[in-house]
Amino acid sequence: MRKLTSLIGNSQWLDGGAMFGNAPKAMWSKWIEVDDDNRIPLACRALLIEEDDRNILLETGIGTFFEPKLRSRFGIAEDNHVLLDSLAKAGKTHQDIDIIILSHLHFDHAGGLLSPWEEGKESELLFPNAQYIVGKEAWNRATNPHPRDRASYIPKLIELLEQSGRLHIVDSEQTELLGNDYRFHLSNGHSPGMLLTEVAMPEGPVVFMADLIPGTPWVHLPITMGYDRFPEGLIEEKTNLLNDLVERNGRLFYTHDHSASISGLTKDERGRFKAENIHSEIVALQH
Repeated sequence: MRKLTSLIGNSQWLDGGAMFGNAPKAMWSKWIEVDDDNRIPLACRALLIEEDDRNILLETGIGTFFEPKLRSRFGIAEDNHVLLDSLAKAGKTHQDIDIIILSHLHFDHAGGLLSPWEEGKESELLFPNAQYIVGKEAWNRATNPHPRDRASYIPKLIELLEQSGRLHIVDSEQTELLGNDYRFHLSNGHSPGMLLTEVAMPEGPVVFMADLIPGTPWVHLPITMGYDRFPEGLIEEKTNLLNDLVERNGRLFYTHDHSASISGLTKDERGRFKAENIHSEIVALQH
């Protein structure tokens, strides 16, 4: 048995221009609402995979490890650790998770590993029974960050992961820890060594798209983020992966789309990709 469930974590409001790179506001504002500060709503969504003998979590969102001032600066909407509440609604606690796969270690994808901020108290690592999977290049980037994205990492989290004794740094398409029904697609366009996890399902694979395609508007090939390290390389990565997934009836799981968690994919006669059969959440997609 394999059951997939989308879990909402803490949400953010971030600058729309930064999220859409060189696309003009006249274009992207048709796709998503924008507030008076030019910010757009973003989810930090995780994917829970329940199997007969283990529970796997793909990412943990941003969480609430930031002190209130920084929480406001980064547009984090809620004070509580929303992912823990979402796990509870799915009948789980953070202690029930056996494996966590982190596409990369930017704080909006890994901050949920930490306990909520409390004045005068250091954050602790949650998920005490989980094995943590990170790509080799993503780990190298986090431990030796470039000035361009140094602020995107949490030094304390890196330290805690290293000390946990449960960190698995992978450098291949598959790992014995997960088995043959899981494989990784490597992406460097957004951040070096980002892992996109593919999960085998009977109707076609589901791929956790992380920041390669954070939501349905970014399915369009030219649309990239201002945060992306190599936008042109990222477009090539998108092209190759989406062509592959069209052929295999693949579905895309979106971590940052505020209204869509999963969709199918089509390609028209002009080579344009489009998300189809969009669902706002996954409730017990089963194998």
